[in-house]
Amino acid sequence: MGSRLVPLVLLALLVAIHAQLWTGRGSIQHVNEMHQRIEAQQAANAKARQDNDRLTSEVQDLKEGLDMVEEKARSELGMVRQGEIYVHVTPAARR
Repeated sequence: MGSRLVPLVLLALLVAIHAQLWTGRGSIQHVNEMHQRIEAQQAANAKARQDNDRLTSEVQDLKEGLDMVEEKARSELGMVRQGEIYVHVTPAARR
């Protein structure tokens, strides 16, 4: 009877291991679902990164655009801010 108990215990352990492999946490299906969720999250992260880069670029363009508009207004239209004094200097004529 003792010699039959060992194979039965080993068989029961084998069945438990297979049950865990196919149905439990860490099963093949669970691991595949986790891989799919990771891929979906990585895609979402990449899209968010692209959106952030685009928005950063737009903000930079707006900042530089305003500086360029102000520079043109100052040079071509003589724009001055409150408290500034506008002095126009013309180059001397060449002889």
